[in-house]
Amino acid sequence: MTDKPLICVPIFKEDLDSAKKTADKAMKLGADILELRIDALKNPDSDKIGRFMDTFKGKIIATNRKTIEGGFFKGSEAERTKILREVAEFAEFVDIELLTEKKYLKKVIKASKSTIISFHDFKKTPRVTEILEVVMQEKEIGDMAKFAVMPHNMQDTLIVFQVLSQVKDTIGISMGDLGSYTRVIAALFGSPLTFASIDEVSAPGQLDIESTKLFLDKFKKW
Repeated sequence: MTDKPLICVPIFKEDLDSAKKTADKAMKLGADILELRIDALKNPDSDKIGRFMDTFKGKIIATNRKTIEGGFFKGSEAERTKILREVAEFAEFVDIELLTEKKYLKKVIKASKSTIISFHDFKKTPRVTEILEVVMQEKEIGDMAKFAVMPHNMQDTLIVFQVLSQVKDTIGISMGDLGSYTRVIAALFGSPLTFASIDEVSAPGQLDIESTKLFLDKFKKW
């Protein structure tokens, strides 16, 4: 088996005070890294977000998800990616979507210490060859690849493992209740990070941190 993956808890709050409380709780419960969902903030201010990230005693992934990929940021692409660039120095990783317009994508990658290049399909699970092509594109420009897809049957969920068995440094997720088990089983196929919740979930099928830790601890003994 591979080394135990990092447990990441998304912080999905409307203001930074609430985000701080949730972040502290997540760390106490055993999170290894947090994902600050900037798109959830009502009034995202780069300076305030940067100070929050700089003073927080823990690793943070900065994400500002656009609506077409399940996010809530209401501004323009220029505004969305500008915020990411301005807080990038305080983040362990910046998560930026592969389908971001190239002129903005390049600027975010350049400003970041490390990047997770992500892809989401909330309607279906593409074929193995299609997902592998996406992952290869992600790995060409970023430090870590990520794909999250929606299954319609159990066979679809197995596609995630087929992909992960052929690549490294890749986070693979099958979403929804049907695919929830892949969030922990993916560790057996080399996924370096898994997402878990402590309050509300930020993606369909996300497990709570206690269940995730329990499963990963059991797998570590295999």
